[in-house]
Amino acid sequence: MKSPLFDWHHTAGAKLADFGGWDMPIEYPKGAVDGFTGGVLAEHAAVRERVGLFDVSHLGKISVQGPHAREFLNEMITNDLLRISSGSAQYNLLCDASGGVIDDLIVYQKSESDFFLIPNAANCADVFAVLVKNAPDDISVVNVHQSYGVLALQGPLSKKVMDSLGLSLDLDYMQFTEVEIPGHASLGKVIVCRTGYTGEFGYELLPLWESALPLWELLVKEVSAQDGRVCGLGARDTLRTEMGYPLHGHELSLQISPLQANAGWAVALSKPKFEGSAALVTEKTAGVARIMRGLLVADRGIPRAGMYVMDAEDQVLGTITSGTFSPTLKTGIALALISPSIKLGDEVIIDVRGRKSTATVVKLPFVPSHVR
Repeated sequence: MKSPLFDWHHTAGAKLADFGGWDMPIEYPKGAVDGFTGGVLAEHAAVRERVGLFDVSHLGKISVQGPHAREFLNEMITNDLLRISSGSAQYNLLCDASGGVIDDLIVYQKSESDFFLIPNAANCADVFAVLVKNAPDDISVVNVHQSYGVLALQGPLSKKVMDSLGLSLDLDYMQFTEVEIPGHASLGKVIVCRTGYTGEFGYELLPLWESALPLWELLVKEVSAQDGRVCGLGARDTLRTEMGYPLHGHELSLQISPLQANAGWAVALSKPKFEGSAALVTEKTAGVARIMRGLLVADRGIPRAGMYVMDAEDQVLGTITSGTFSPTLKTGIALALISPSIKLGDEVIIDVRGRKSTATVVKLPFVPSHVR
């Protein structure tokens, strides 16, 4: 499938790859936008230091509406929707009966009877199917995957870009609103939320599908004026790994529970019930068999997903779930599911293609968060 910006990415010379069945840009070459240098390192640095613009329209979109929509969703997802109000968004997980994660997603509450969900692209159909199967007759669940684009504006200068469009919005983190772009009424209403997946101050904008390209072009112009970059999903992955943010299929899956992924803060076990709650209560009581930790590599080794984590006696302690070179720290970093007996500050060994690489278990995130 193709994003509404696919032709723009192709013309710009972006390196494209499949993400959940969607052809999406990994990185841009030199000269992609006004002669600025592209590539993962340059795009990553732009987000940390200035501003970057991502097309993440492959993310799913699901509408849930009805007189008891909040109560229904609250019995499906892990977090407690009673903690938020209209105009707020909340990080959530949808689990199966075993406590495994079908997907992690953002839930937007427009009102107590109107919710908008943003699941991952590869899991949107699964999330939709589970909700439809469990929804009572008075709840409408509609897959609107190709009704909206999603543009992520991230970095310390992102507010300056928004101001340049006439959108001087006073939004706290995880709050959203619907606006018209001044002077561009033809774009229609755009949902703007103070969210992101980079650890930097930023916004996610959800225009109508047909308005995604003209809004993107407006943003590209203003981002370029701030010496920013258009960014691909390669930089998005290095940015989120530096923050220790989980990615479904790596740190979360049907075999990896929220408690193992250190996402217990998004699991409201005090709720009367939700899908997977009994299994998660049992797991918490018994103690997790493995836990996600951050590993900071001490040498030149670059860890990758699937590599083993060992102790000094070559006993396997766990497995790398995500690993990369950190453009900010200039060294290898990794997220790993390892034995909970391993504590912060402990040294471990990573088997990097047969060569032993030393790493230290560190507190996440690897770099400071600036989302607020």
